[in-house]
Amino acid sequence: MRLRTPASLFLAVLAAVLPTEAQARTEAPPPACATEGDIDFPLTARIHGGPDTYAAGGGHGTWYLQLTNTTDRSCGGIHPVVVLVDDKRELRASQPVLEFYAPDREQPHPVRFETTDEDELVGAFVDEHAGFEGFTVEPGRPLTVKVRLAFTSDAVAGEVVAQAAVVQRREDDGDWVGQSDDYRFRIEPAPGKKAGATGPDELAPTGVGTAGKLLTVAAVALLTGGLAGTPARRRR
Repeated sequence: MRLRTPASLFLAVLAAVLPTEAQARTEAPPPACATEGDIDFPLTARIHGGPDTYAAGGGHGTWYLQLTNTTDRSCGGIHPVVVLVDDKRELRASQPVLEFYAPDREQPHPVRFETTDEDELVGAFVDEHAGFEGFTVEPGRPLTVKVRLAFTSDAVAGEVVAQAAVVQRREDDGDWVGQSDDYRFRIEPAPGKKAGATGPDELAPTGVGTAGKLLTVAAVALLTGGLAGTPARRRR
């Protein structure tokens, strides 16, 4: 079981965080933290602290995404994008319940997943309805994002790999500026339940604003194939 190669994954993660046409006209883009000629990503990303197993229909497990800026420039408009790949390719977009926390808000932001043509799940850290404009990662000051994940009771038991790609949104364009390590875990059926059976303890995602529309674009973009070139380079 592997995640997609960085080149082919770029189309999905970039499309997932692009703004609407109206926002692209009114919002000033942050300065680029990726520059032409960069060989490495300007941000490093690391997932840590997550549980090894999740019970289908059970409570949330908490993990953390640490973003570190390796440049001497401030990086704003940063949107992580989580990709989930299960070994059976049976996990559906409605089954993960993912939320992330931003420094300026006590309540978590919900993340909605969409299914790609290869049965991977892609979910971007976007919440236009709540006015979330992305994270800002200052040089020399790592930013740790708290994430909560659960699965509905009809999720099939199996092995899952999670990975986070990191995009800097800039008007109607964007830069792919980082990629995390793999986070491997297992989904197990809740005690006394068969995997795939629903029940009254069914978890349900909260509202997601316009995130669903953006992520629908991500799934369509995957159908066009990969891109060549260096990963930190700016692309349409």
